[in-house]
Amino acid sequence: MGQFMKISEAIKPGNVFLDVSASSKSNILKFIAGKAAAALGVSAEDVYDAVQSRETLGSTGVGSGIAIPHAQLNGVVSPFALMTRLSRPIDFEAIDEAPVDIVCLILTPPGEQSQYLKLLSQFARQLRSSEVVKSIRSATQPEQIYEAMTGCER
Repeated sequence: MGQFMKISEAIKPGNVFLDVSASSKSNILKFIAGKAAAALGVSAEDVYDAVQSRETLGSTGVGSGIAIPHAQLNGVVSPFALMTRLSRPIDFEAIDEAPVDIVCLILTPPGEQSQYLKLLSQFARQLRSSEVVKSIRSATQPEQIYEAMTGCER
């Protein structure tokens, strides 16, 4: 299986989107599906369907205004992450019922369950840090969010 992945290998500053305007959960999921599809060369519909079917198992709104939609997807060759900060929080059916303004999408190749879970838990851990979240909410540049998430200056 090899060395497990760092956040910085899954996300790039170019996959961080600030002040995205979305009116609903399905709206933001369509937006991130489109961006991910463009970056990965897969179909936006496939990304949306995979993420949406994961949401039917239970919202990926983890609380404190944060959602981490995730899925394993055919055609994804290495783990991929994308972050959006919304201009206005939206209802995401989160566990604490708080509206969500930070959405972090994680897509991984099918079958690599342990890799997938490790990456997911790394992102979740970063997003539980109030310092990281404060940086994300106050960032004016995608690089600032990237640095907050990866903890590494470029």
